[in-house]
Amino acid sequence: MKRAAILMMALALAAACDDNNNNTPTGPSTTGPIVFTSSLSALNEVPAVTGAEAGGRGTATITFNVPRDSTGAVTGGGNVTFAVQLSGFPSGTSIVAAHIHPGAAGSNGGVLVSTGLTAGGFLLNDGTGNLSLTATISQADAQSIMTTPANYYFNVHTPANGAGAARGQLSRTQ
Repeated sequence: MKRAAILMMALALAAACDDNNNNTPTGPSTTGPIVFTSSLSALNEVPAVTGAEAGGRGTATITFNVPRDSTGAVTGGGNVTFAVQLSGFPSGTSIVAAHIHPGAAGSNGGVLVSTGLTAGGFLLNDGTGNLSLTATISQADAQSIMTTPANYYFNVHTPANGAGAARGQLSRTQ
């Protein structure tokens, strides 16, 4: 009986010392693309949009493809892709610009990363549409955004709302 108790304790101790940790990581990945999302709303603009475009909303998925080291730190510049779905705008609205800006919720900042969309814009024939754009990003900007994404926002601009028609803070998902 004593031997059985010692054997059971030894087995329990061996299981507790198991180096084979099969837990999945809980934080964002340190390899591969860096992915952010943003829920866009005309009400998030500062000041909030009023008038015909006040119902403008959407989502943006923003993916940084930049090199990183084993700790996840950005080691160089790269490209960024923007997948944007918009709805709730008046028919015939033109999206004339789209950017990432520095600024926490409630504050505005200058353009940091432009999608390259120009004044010719993108027409939302029925008030909805999907944009797919690619731009470049510097190492410093990518690292800064990755470190504190809530301090940055993405927004789209229209002729009626040149300062911004729909905005959302960035949130890192990967």
